Amino acid sequence: MKKHLEILLVEDSQTQALKFKLMLENHGYHVAMAKNGLEAMNMLLNRQVSIVITDWMMPEMDGSELCQAIRRHDFGNYVYIILLTAKDSKNDIIEGLEAGADDYLTKPVDDAELIARLMTAERIITLESSLKQRNKEIALLSITDPLTRVFNRGYLNENLPKAFKRAQRYYTPLSIMITDIDHFKKVNDQFGHQIGDMVLKSFVDCLSRALRKDLDWMARYGGEEFIIVLPETALSGAKAAAERFRRLVSEIKTETDQGVIQITASFGIAAVGNESRSENLTADHLISAADQSLYRAKESGRNRTIGTLL
Repeated sequence: MKKHLEILLVEDSQTQALKFKLMLENHGYHVAMAKNGLEAMNMLLNRQVSIVITDWMMPEMDGSELCQAIRRHDFGNYVYIILLTAKDSKNDIIEGLEAGADDYLTKPVDDAELIARLMTAERIITLESSLKQRNKEIALLSITDPLTRVFNRGYLNENLPKAFKRAQRYYTPLSIMITDIDHFKKVNDQFGHQIGDMVLKSFVDCLSRALRKDLDWMARYGGEEFIIVLPETALSGAKAAAERFRRLVSEIKTETDQGVIQITASFGIAAVGNESRSENLTADHLISAADQSLYRAKESGRNRTIGTLL
């Protein structure tokens, strides 16, 4: 038997509720029951329900008020509402739909018609869920670098200033590092851009795995340059992290048809700490300082880390 979505049945008549419950369960639905709108709202807040079948006339909170309450709240998923009513005038039907109901049935309810309406509800919920997932994927693509799958420059431009302001406001340290592959142009020139892309992805994958989950993040700054953002991290911690990243990168072995390629990388670090409180400082100053640190790392021999405190 097909597994259906869970239904919340809201009905103050125990006899009617048990009748509906038995019929729905016979068709493969899992049914939860509430006696009125208030009890139904409490249940909706504590469990994921996709379909609500509610009577109109109930104590405490009637069906129309329940529809309005559901539409005012974001449950994280769409709740499809079928309103059951003995009122069958055009104005009553309009009132129920305007309150937020998706569909309605007049009493006495025909079992076959209710099941048919539920099948329609499931199709709509499935389509809504698919659309929501697709919108999430599109939103993620809009902030993701297509080659390396880390955040792109647009995400960096929007979110690094936020991280910087948050660090300044709450007196917490913030570090960033700019890194790129040493002599990456030689890789492209010798092996071609397809191999260069493989090396670049291996480099980014290595660093991404080394970041603290749900705290640090990485974005492509341009070309083979990447910025790693380390919230709540002082300069000393960022230097230690950069050294660890540098060692991990030196251990990467990218296997190609033309042989194994090994690389090194340089890291320029910049940090703001509790003592770095100035209204004149911005995220751009942090990037500039990290860029200068990277330049010094390159000038002093590459495959090394250099940091500075603003």
